[in-house]
Formats: sequence, C-alpha cells, structure tokens
Amino acid sequence: MSSEAAYAGRGVHKTAVEGLARRIFDGTYDEGATLDLPHLLEELEVSQTVLREAIKVLMAKGLLDARQKRGTFVRPLADWNLFDADVLRWKLAAGAPACFFSDLLALRRAIEPAAAALAAERATARDLAALDAALAGLMGAGERLERADASFHLALLTASHNLFFTQMYRVIIPALAERDLDRTVHEKGDCEHPHAVHRARAVAVVDRIRHGDPDGAYRAVLALLDT
Repeated sequence: MSSEAAYAGRGVHKTAVEGLARRIFDGTYDEGATLDLPHLLEELEVSQTVLREAIKVLMAKGLLDARQKRGTFVRPLADWNLFDADVLRWKLAAGAPACFFSDLLALRRAIEPAAAALAAERATARDLAALDAALAGLMGAGERLERADASFHLALLTASHNLFFTQMYRVIIPALAERDLDRTVHEKGDCEHPHAVHRARAVAVVDRIRHGDPDGAYRAVLALLDT
C-alpha cells in the first residue's frame, strides 16, 4: 500500500506503533503471546506513555487485548481487523500465505461480479470513460500489470455506485498489487500468455457493462477472476 495508508501518527508514536506491529506480524509475538513490556520499552526506546498509546492503537485494530493477571497479549488472527488499511498493509508486508489470497479470491467472487452487474445498470459516461482508461492502462502495461489491473478493478467497483462495494477497494486493491500474475496463471497451466488472457477478459467485462447487460457482466467478471 502507499505511504498515505500508513498509520497517521507522527514521530516517536508512529515508530512505536509500526515497531510493535512488526513484532506481531513477524512472529516475535505469536497469537496468544503476552507482551514483554519492559523489554519492548528498551527495544523501541520509547517512554511508557508512548508504548501505552501504541498498544491502544493496536487494540483498536483488533491485534491486542489486555486482562488483569495476564497482561497485554496478542489476540487470535480471527479477531484482527483485516479491513483496516494498516492491518492489511502489515499482513502483506510480512508475507501473507497462499490461504490468505484464496480467502480473498472467495470474497472477490462474491463481491465483484455483483458490482459489475450493478455497473451494467448504473454506469455513467464518466464511469465508462474511467473503465476505458483503465483498459488502456492494462494494454500499455509492461511485463508486470498488477498495478494496472488494480486500477481496473477500482474503476469497476466505483462504477457500481454501491457505497459498500466501492469501499471494498480498501481490501481488494492493496492485495492485487502484491500478486505475481505471470506466476499465478502459469501455475494453473494456461497455454496462452497470461497478459493476453487477462486483458481479453477485462475487455469483455467492459463490453458487457457498456451494453447494459448485468448477467453478461456478472459472468464476464467470474471468467476474469478465474485467471
């Protein structure tokens, strides 16, 4: 994710939040582990006040909790707010496992086809222009097209004019930029060049939206996601 998505704190507070989060995501403190606060004070070189504030930030994001007699501990992964921009950024930076991306794909298969169907009914001339511009970016992308693809899917979600679907960009777009489309498609054994497959299916999505075909747009996005 871009630096704009990073924790908005400044100076020593930002450093403490990022440093503590890194220790959680790199496994220094696994799920259920109790934080060694005196050790963290030395490692992070911060005051108790700064460390307490950092802990509060991570508690609000679902990463930490505190109990009497137990102290401050790491909550189970299922409790982490993966829709939070920072949590997702930290997860991706730490190297998300394959199951993370398969779970994300299942989410995308539930959301993006429905968004495309709505776009076929609601897309304005401006939306279509944005989709065309995103397609042009895909066609002009070099050897790696992950970021161009992310722009295309952002335009698709926006064209749905559904506030909740549009907000899904916070989860979908950062993760898209982390993929290796060449590796993913070749591992599936496609004979065609992966860029050609992906671009052709993206063109089909925009074509169905432009023609006001909700069912066709829905199916076209499923085919796109299947690559």
